[in-house]
Amino acid sequence: MKIYLASGNKNKKREMAQILRNHEIVTPADEGIDFNPVEDGKTFYENSIIKAKALYDIVHSPVIADDSGICVDALEGIPGIYSARYAGPEYPQGKPDGSKIPQEEQNNYLIQQLNSKLAEGNVDSSKFKNGPRSAHYTCAMVLYLGNDRIYVAQDTMEGTLVESMEKAAGTGGFGYDPLFFLPEFNMTAAQITAEQKNSISHRGKATKALINIINGLEELKK
Repeated sequence: MKIYLASGNKNKKREMAQILRNHEIVTPADEGIDFNPVEDGKTFYENSIIKAKALYDIVHSPVIADDSGICVDALEGIPGIYSARYAGPEYPQGKPDGSKIPQEEQNNYLIQQLNSKLAEGNVDSSKFKNGPRSAHYTCAMVLYLGNDRIYVAQDTMEGTLVESMEKAAGTGGFGYDPLFFLPEFNMTAAQITAEQKNSISHRGKATKALINIINGLEELKK
């Protein structure tokens, strides 16, 4: 099946193509489509729907869209849906002019912000899954087949944030992955293999849920 991915992120396309091996994954850029919808939702799910519908209205073919980000528990989920735009504690939802800062700066700011919060000494980490530095990635993914045919999966990848930029490690993955430590592997998300990451990641688990739906739909066509 040819499936459009509502994203311009080449890293996301690579991951999706690895997981959806039996399908053709195409981005708007692959076909010269100008695609830059305003993501003004308040949740990962709302933003994924916005992107999916916007692209479907152009191509009128199956679309997969996801919205994902890293959520630091002690920071009450920051940066969350603003992960791509995060610009430090002064601009947790992004700069007013819409400009973005380099990923390394985002990584450094996020560690500093968590360390400052923990230094205040008033964080109750007993409710967090992985202690005071607990964090998770969230991915909401939508398979959009028409205005009345929408399938949604949302999942997480749990871990912790490293203590400093000196402990950030790995060259795989993208985004905040070098900061995201996975206790079960004793490595960051940027150090494990693509196969390992796809088996436990937020995006991998959400995609696999949609694969079952896609396979079921194809069975109905037989």
